[in-house]
This record gives sequence, structure tokens and C-alpha cells, in this order.
Amino acid sequence: MSLLTSFIILLLILLFSTLGVLMGVLTGLLPGLHVNNIALILLSLSTSIAASLGFLSTYGIPQQFIFLLIAVFILSTSISHSFHDTIPTTFLGAPDEDTALSVLPAHSLLLEGNGFEAIALSAMGSYGAILFCFIILYPIRFIIGAPLCLYETLHSIMGFVLIAITILMIATEKGRVNIKDDNGVLPSILGILFATLLFFISGVFGLIILDFPVESPIGFSSPVLLPALTGLFGLPTLLTSLATKPSLPTQTLSTPSLDGEERNSLLSVITGSLAGILVAIIPGITSATGTIIAMNLRGESDKRQTIITLSAVNTACAFFVIVALFVILKGRSGAALAIQQLISVEEWSSVSIPLNLLYLLIALLFSGTLSYFSTLLFGRVFAKSFNKLPYQTLVGLTIVMITLLVFLFTGFNGLLIMLVATFIGLLPILWGVRRSHCMGVLLLPITLYFLT
Repeated sequence: MSLLTSFIILLLILLFSTLGVLMGVLTGLLPGLHVNNIALILLSLSTSIAASLGFLSTYGIPQQFIFLLIAVFILSTSISHSFHDTIPTTFLGAPDEDTALSVLPAHSLLLEGNGFEAIALSAMGSYGAILFCFIILYPIRFIIGAPLCLYETLHSIMGFVLIAITILMIATEKGRVNIKDDNGVLPSILGILFATLLFFISGVFGLIILDFPVESPIGFSSPVLLPALTGLFGLPTLLTSLATKPSLPTQTLSTPSLDGEERNSLLSVITGSLAGILVAIIPGITSATGTIIAMNLRGESDKRQTIITLSAVNTACAFFVIVALFVILKGRSGAALAIQQLISVEEWSSVSIPLNLLYLLIALLFSGTLSYFSTLLFGRVFAKSFNKLPYQTLVGLTIVMITLLVFLFTGFNGLLIMLVATFIGLLPILWGVRRSHCMGVLLLPITLYFLT
């Protein structure tokens, strides 16, 4: 490979990483628009994209490398999304002061006029996770792969691991049903019971739809989980945003100071990253479940450290699903599965890193650095002008766009699945429990698969 070709390859990776970051800004800022949707669309259009970029062959770039560039775009979108999704979460999730404190720590900062601080802390947690994941890249590779082969051990007891995670997820539910009880015990018990009921409703729904026929009216691939997860997690958020009009104080734009909190912040990044790695390895659990695990490992912490931990979980998971793809040859996210179909995945079984993984790691570090600064930039913009934006209109357009995407990929049956899933997804909002219990849609079927 000539020096010119190597330079062009590096330049193309950085270019497609930048484009992916911009797409991640879009998916992050528009709640309900998910990376998996973008990955599916690009996977369907990959042949056409490769043909349109065929002129690169004159510079010594093989066609297979163009598919790698599409994979770089998807990966960068995923990383960027894990940074930028904190912005609408922070600014849209606080309808009033009475309910905001029970939703996310970021909302309480928002209501204090410190919404930008919440975003900056989140960006710090995400970027810290990327740096920490690079530091422990080789140790984790040798732990989950040869010679320790932890994944094989986990796989043999996976059913019981998933049961333990489910119990932990439900038992740590802190939602309290608003009824009169002098001792305060009954509201907590009812919160756990509602969480259990929600988990099994979602799980049975997952068992039903696994064999439910869906078909794209225009020939796209038809993943049944697209309408299911859109209904469970995307649309309820959007509908709630439409129904509420946040009243927010003027936001300050000062950069957060962690003087005296450096050790706690490092601990938050480490525990969040380790939980995110666990999510990337174990099938069926999500970043929401990883956050629960991380917070139990982390112990008691204030709202600022909680934000850092939660963000570290999300980004570490997005990082290590790609590493896991090359170590255990399993895709644990929609983005990873799309990448697996786009490029040759060579098992990382020696000390040297496979070339395709090396390319992706370069893109990951670059897109993470770019996303950190762009999150701060857009966070400042939102903090300055949130009250001036027609956000209700943007949310309404997002609902229309997502509904159209679900129809294009899964047809009328997909719309039916999305409708039922949306009703289930509204239950945790009405009951005041965590929405992560809706992951029973995956956890229950996968647990039964490993136990039978």
C-alpha cells in the first residue's frame, strides 16, 4: 500500500467519522430517532452507496473498504448519539418541579438553572469512558477471550445471570405509588409489584411478537424489534413531551467545577464503564440495566456523580459492542449487527489487533473527541435558546417520521406492534416506575432460551 493510499484511507475514515458524528447529533437531539434506524437504512442502501463511490478505486481504494467506511459512519453515529442524547433528555424531561426530581438528576439541575452543567457533566462521563475503555482494551480482551474465556463461562450460566440481573433490576425499583401510608412501606412494595408486572407484560409481549409476521412494503429488511422498541421507549417519550410544556428558569452557562471531586468522578467513570462493558457482553440487557448495576456498585452519590456514571455506561457500551464483535464474534446492538454484515470480522485471537478493528478504533477515538466538544457547543445553544425553539413542532414531526419509518420497514403489522408497544410503554410513566423494566420484551425470551 502506497503512502498516498494510506493517507487517503486515513482521510476517508476521518471524513466518514465526522459525517457520522453529525448524524449522531441529529439522532441524539430528536428523541425517538434511534441509531438502529440509521444502521438499518444504511445497511439496505450499502450496495448503492458503494457503487456511487466506485470512483475511489482510481486512488487504489478497494470496494470492500467503502463498506468499511459505511461501518465507520454507523459506529460514529452510535458514539455521537451516546453523547448528544443527554440534551433532549435534560431539556424535555422536566414538565414541572414536583415530578422532575423523580425522573433524572439532570432535571433537578435544569430546574435550578444548571441544565448546561448537567450536559457538561454527561459529556465528561462519556468521554472519560472512552479514554478508560482504551486503557483497559487489552485486559478486557484477554479476560472475555482467550486465555481466560470469561464469555464462555458466562454463556454456560447465562440463564441464571439474566435471572439475577432481572431480580436486581426489579428489587432496586425506587418508584413509590402515591397512596396514604403512615409507615411508607406500602408505596414502595406497590412500586416493586408494578415493576414486576410491567416486566412480565413486556416479556409476554416479546414472546408473542417473535413469530409475528412483518414485511416491508418496499422490500427493506423487516426487524420485528424496530416497531416494538420504538413503541416501548421512543413514542411514550415523544407523546409525553407533546402533552407537557416545560417552564424553565434562565439557564447559567458556567462550566462545572469538580474541585475536590476528582476521585469521586473517576470512580463514577470506572464503575459506569465496567457496567457498560457488561452490557456489551451479556445479551438482552441494555444500558438502562447497566446503569442500575453501576449505581449499585457505585453506592450512594450525589446527582452530579450519578449523571457522570449514567453517561459512562452508555458510551462504554457503544465502545465495547464493537470490541466484543471481534472477540466473541457476537453483535450486541443494532449498530454492531449492521457492521457485522458490512465488513469482514476477523476474530481477535492474538496480541495484534485485526486491521478492520484498528480502523474502527481510530474512528471511535476521533468521533468521541469530536462529540465531546460538539455536545458542549449544542448544550450551550439549547441552554441559551430552548424557550425560543418550536420544540413541540419538532417533536410532532419526529413522531410522524418514526411512524413512516416503521411502516416502510415493517408494514401495517409493524404499526400494530408499535401501537400495542406504545400502550405498554406508557405504563411506567403512569405508574411512576423505571422504563427499563420494559426490557422484559428481550430479557424474558432470552432467559427462557438459555434455560431450555
